[in-house]
Amino acid sequence: MRQFHFLDPADRAQLFFREPLDIHRDDPPELLAHALGATLYIPATRDELAADVLRVAQRGATSCVICLEDAIPDSAVEFAVTHVAEQLAQLHQKPGRDDLPLVFVRVRSVDQPARLVGLMGEAAAVIDGFVLPKFSAGHGPEYLAAVAGCEAVVGRRYLVMPVIETPEVMYRETRVGELLGIRSLLAEHADRVLAVRIGATDMASVFALRRPRDLTIYDVRLIAGAVADVVNVLGRPGGHAITGPVWEYFTSPDRLFKPQLRESPFAQRDDRELRARLLARDLDGLIREVLLDRANGLIGKTVIHPSHVPVVHALSVVSHEEYDDALGVMSAFEDGGGVSRSSYRNKMNEANPHLAWARQLLRRADVFGVAAPDVTFVDVLAAATDEAPL
Repeated sequence: MRQFHFLDPADRAQLFFREPLDIHRDDPPELLAHALGATLYIPATRDELAADVLRVAQRGATSCVICLEDAIPDSAVEFAVTHVAEQLAQLHQKPGRDDLPLVFVRVRSVDQPARLVGLMGEAAAVIDGFVLPKFSAGHGPEYLAAVAGCEAVVGRRYLVMPVIETPEVMYRETRVGELLGIRSLLAEHADRVLAVRIGATDMASVFALRRPRDLTIYDVRLIAGAVADVVNVLGRPGGHAITGPVWEYFTSPDRLFKPQLRESPFAQRDDRELRARLLARDLDGLIREVLLDRANGLIGKTVIHPSHVPVVHALSVVSHEEYDDALGVMSAFEDGGGVSRSSYRNKMNEANPHLAWARQLLRRADVFGVAAPDVTFVDVLAAATDEAPL
């Protein structure tokens, strides 16, 4: 897999100071977690599910989740399990897997991983792992044991992404104890935990809330507090990657607040039409939330529409300034530490406090590449949407 593989080589050469590297399914989880990027959820009942997976891969998605849980009605569960097995088996028949994204199945119950593997036989190798819903310290061991049982049958590693979204995490009096229990449990299975996902929709439902389209998840204080504690307990350096919660809007017929995108970055490139398309699809809100995700220690994003993918991925490209800062921090650390002015002459870089940040950023640079010195997010997004329109 390679980010921005669909761009013309000449465009990539112009956009990138350092192009994205090839990422392989067997790479270490700490690198693969960055490769998730915009993880697209697809309802398991989609008629042409296999074709959908191929289509979103062609548009740049490097990870997708086939959802057997909240995305489908209760009455469709039995059909959906067999349908997923049949559709994913079609993908297994394709020669090679270079054009496939990472494929995960979000199961609804602890018996579903084994049922899918049993129905698919050797074709179950096309599944890269499972998303484990409503994960808790109490029920988590059952899910993890079920996945381990599937590994024994198939003979390969399955990655897991537990979803933190239960009332125990939302209620103040039980949150810390629950998160500490989950941390201990995941430590026993660290080699198969790819990332921890945050189920913001379920979190909000605990308090009968839904985040409005004009606000980010960080404006909803009850959820923002829970997200901060998830990162604090589970996402410390040496812990697990925590992915950004779902962005669930994709059109904007009405708008209460002013747009959140300045005109000047688009005017410089004469890309006002691109800005208009972003605003029409509520993608200015997504842009702001992705930046806030990163500022709060999260990586990647759960999305529900293909138009979200190029936005998240363009924002994930490391700027030349950030890359230069990270290299400077690493070099200073190797030389014994200290503080220095950045080569861009606009900030202070401290070797020891900024070291963990630099290492994390360089992993993202491996996956998403480093922009050329004068290239901005707008340039990358414009090129990506020319090939995969919003």
